[in-house]
Amino acid sequence: MMSRRLFCTAIAALGLLASTASHAQERFITVASTTSTEQSGLFKHLLPAFEKASGIQVRVVALGTGQALDMARRGDADVVFVHDKAAEEKFVAEGYGVKRQEVMYNDFVVIGPKADPAKAAGKDILEGLRRVEAAKAPFVSRGDKSGTHAAELRYWKAAGVDLDKAKGPWYRDTGSGMGPALNTAASMNAYILADRGTWLSFKNRGELGIVVEGDNKLFNQYGVILVNPAKHPHVKQADGQKFIDWVVSADGQKAIADYRIGGEQLFFPNAKR
Repeated sequence: MMSRRLFCTAIAALGLLASTASHAQERFITVASTTSTEQSGLFKHLLPAFEKASGIQVRVVALGTGQALDMARRGDADVVFVHDKAAEEKFVAEGYGVKRQEVMYNDFVVIGPKADPAKAAGKDILEGLRRVEAAKAPFVSRGDKSGTHAAELRYWKAAGVDLDKAKGPWYRDTGSGMGPALNTAASMNAYILADRGTWLSFKNRGELGIVVEGDNKLFNQYGVILVNPAKHPHVKQADGQKFIDWVVSADGQKAIADYRIGGEQLFFPNAKR
C-alpha cells in the first residue's frame, strides 16, 4: 500500500507535469514596440483580433524605438514594431532583422500652450521651432532615443538650431515615454513634439493644444521586422512571421484603419502587399 508521503509526492509530481505541459502549450511572442503604439491604445484594439485568429498571444514591451531595437539586438524580442526608418534599415543591414515591412503611418504635431507665447503656430515645423528657441519658451523633449526624439533632433538641426549651444533652462530633457513627457509639458505649459495618435488619446491636456501640423516633414512611418533567428536561434520565427503577415494583411490593415478616438482615425495602413 502506498504510504501517505509517497502518495503526496506523486500528486505533486503530476501537478508539476500538468503545469509544465500547460506552459509548453501556451504560444506567445514578444514584440518590442514604441510607447506610441501602446499609449495610443492601438495594441489594445489590435491584438485581441490577432490572438483570436492565430491562437498566439502577444506580449508587448513598450519602449522608445532606440531601446526597442537594442532589446531586439540582444535577442530579447521576436519582432520589433517601431517608427524610425533610418534606424530600422540599419538594424536590418547589421543582420539583426530579417526584412523591414511598412505597416502604417500617422504624423507628428507640435503641442503647445493655446496662448502660443512663442508665436509658433502654423504649418511650418522648422519655423515653429526657430520661434520657440528664439523666445526661449519652455520645451519638453522625450530625450529617450525614441523615434519621436530622433525626429525632434532632425527638425532642430534642419531648423538651424544647434541644441548643444542653445540648450538652457527652457529646454527640458525627460528621458521618458510619450505619455509621461506630455504630462510634463502639461504641468509646465510647454511646447512638445508628439505623435498625433498619443495626443488624441491623451486626457491630461491642461491648457495645451496643437500648434503646428500639416507640414509634409511631419510624416511618421511605422515598420515591422522579424528578429533574425540566424543571430538568435531561440527567436520564434514561425509565430513572429505569422504576426507580421497578419498585420500587413487585409484583415490587419482594416483593424488598424478601424481604430478611432472620438471618430478620428489615429493610424493609416499603408503596407505593400
